[in-house]
Amino acid sequence: MMELKGKKVLVVGLGKSGLAAALFLRRRGAQVTVSDVRSAEALARDIPALLEEGIMVETGGHGLLTFRRQDLIVVSPGVSLDTPELVQVKSFGLPVIGELELAARFLKGKLAAITGSNGKTTTTALLGEILDASGFRTLVGGNIGVPVVSLIDESTDETWSVLEVSSFQLETTEEFHPNIAVILNITPDHLDRHGTFENYAMAKERIFAAQAASDALVLNADNVRTAASAARSAAPVYWFSMEHSVPRGAWIEEGAIVYRGVRDGAVEHIIPLSAIPLKGEHNVENVMAAICAARLAGAPADEIRRAIEKFKAVEHRLEYVATLNGVEFYNDSKATNVDATAKAIAAFSGGIHLILGGKDKNSDYTQLSPLLRERVRAVYTIGSAAAKIESHLRGVVPLHSCETLERAVSAAASAAHHGEIVLLAPACSSFDQFDSYEHRGRAFKELVNDWRGWKVWQNA
Repeated sequence: MMELKGKKVLVVGLGKSGLAAALFLRRRGAQVTVSDVRSAEALARDIPALLEEGIMVETGGHGLLTFRRQDLIVVSPGVSLDTPELVQVKSFGLPVIGELELAARFLKGKLAAITGSNGKTTTTALLGEILDASGFRTLVGGNIGVPVVSLIDESTDETWSVLEVSSFQLETTEEFHPNIAVILNITPDHLDRHGTFENYAMAKERIFAAQAASDALVLNADNVRTAASAARSAAPVYWFSMEHSVPRGAWIEEGAIVYRGVRDGAVEHIIPLSAIPLKGEHNVENVMAAICAARLAGAPADEIRRAIEKFKAVEHRLEYVATLNGVEFYNDSKATNVDATAKAIAAFSGGIHLILGGKDKNSDYTQLSPLLRERVRAVYTIGSAAAKIESHLRGVVPLHSCETLERAVSAAASAAHHGEIVLLAPACSSFDQFDSYEHRGRAFKELVNDWRGWKVWQNA
């Protein structure tokens, strides 16, 4: 466990993780400074709490001298490691870690960590509920919304911490060591940050970099890049597959998910597919991954089944919102890349009015073309990526340039017929018009409910 008392520590980026890290460090006796490129006005909500704790705050840009006067720098996930001040101090040998790495050095108990381009939040929430229902003292956090440092004080030697971890968090890890690591899938995402797909994939693989033979790695056997990670793992690999049986792990057999461990090679019947309450084949993959991790942690098969049957979709992940005049509305604001949007579309047989757009992540939207032709009635574009999306999809499906989410909901709701779907699955980040994908999802739900009220008033 690292010594913090009296150390000069700089936290770069005052997001949710940065704020939690700064407060944690100060309460452990460090001399803490926070640096953020945003203005003091933009950070007015958080600054008073920091100053009250004796934390210095630098706003409106990064000062190189601020960076050089530290013993340690803790970087928030939203801050690129290519930031010039970080590049320079790293060249001087100053240690630079992320909030996840900081927390991992103090967190007690055992650790299950889940990453992937898509499905992380659902799988993390489900695994947390399974372990809790199985009698384990369970904490859930990470990229799912609760900073990992916020779990430290609650953790004990008996705790299982279940963490959703992103590529942004993983790229600053050194000693981060989950007992059970899960990679759900690796498909192109965040190329605007990582530069290349392989750089992105290598960041994901850091989830198992510190694992040993006594740990376990769970991988998707059907995703080529994810499966290739097995060759670099020191831990034994457990697989899940929609397509075939696996030596150890989970697969589908006679309409049910089954699991095989290593003790006696016996195949356990876990749950019929018909009993899974989540829509879409991608959620079957998420359930299989959670089953593997839960069995490896020691959860009984019966408790796993019961927890899955009770599980409800996580907010903003293919979340049912309402039915209006026979049209169903679904919020998948968390679909922030092309692959996630493809999975959302594939969850429905057809008749989809799809809202796409936001801030582009250097994505190739032409990959959606086959699914759009097969299942989508029209696309309604929003945000700064609209022009690129329209250039990629012109001639594939009718396109409606709406600019804002409000106009898109109105246009899609007006055009959709009884039995059809209005789906928000943007394939983009939210940061051009919204603070987060949660903000965008909540706005969508409010607009749908307002539209529903307006229609009721019109028909009264």
